[in-house]
Amino acid sequence: MNFFMVGLFVIAILGLIALWAVGCYNRFQEFIIRANEAEANIDSTLRKRYDLLNKSINIIKENTKETEVLENIANLRSKKLTNFELDRKLYDCINEFNTFKERHSNLRDNEEFMKIDLTIRQSEVEMSALRKYYNDIITDYNKYVNCFPSVLVALIFRFKKKTYYDGKNMDDEIINDFRL
Repeated sequence: MNFFMVGLFVIAILGLIALWAVGCYNRFQEFIIRANEAEANIDSTLRKRYDLLNKSINIIKENTKETEVLENIANLRSKKLTNFELDRKLYDCINEFNTFKERHSNLRDNEEFMKIDLTIRQSEVEMSALRKYYNDIITDYNKYVNCFPSVLVALIFRFKKKTYYDGKNMDDEIINDFRL
């Protein structure tokens, strides 16, 4: 009888440990899915910004008679960039876009150009929120990877710590300050 009770007790403990491990694994999967969702939203917003800047090239050329307008935009299409690198490059292009807007007052009279300008400014607010959301998810994920006892599940399934979407100073000259 004692042998039966001990066996039953051991099976119950192993069952509880297995249930806990499954719960931890599912929690990791939830973090990964949310991080992927945030990355997809960042991708979409970056694409929208790229398209807006690309669309503005002809408007700027028509209204300013300048030939070299946002040339970096055309070059971005052929490059394989991470979101972080693309965000940095688009930021530089947006600064150039704003320079054209300030130098040429007739651009501010163009309704289509001003719609693009407004949408670009709105996308910056959106990007800021998306960066924060992504970093919040990664913070929770990294805490879970590092905390005991969930660290045991992280080790078994090789879940590694993830880096943040850096909110570095975009106006500085350091272009390699984004990490993935």
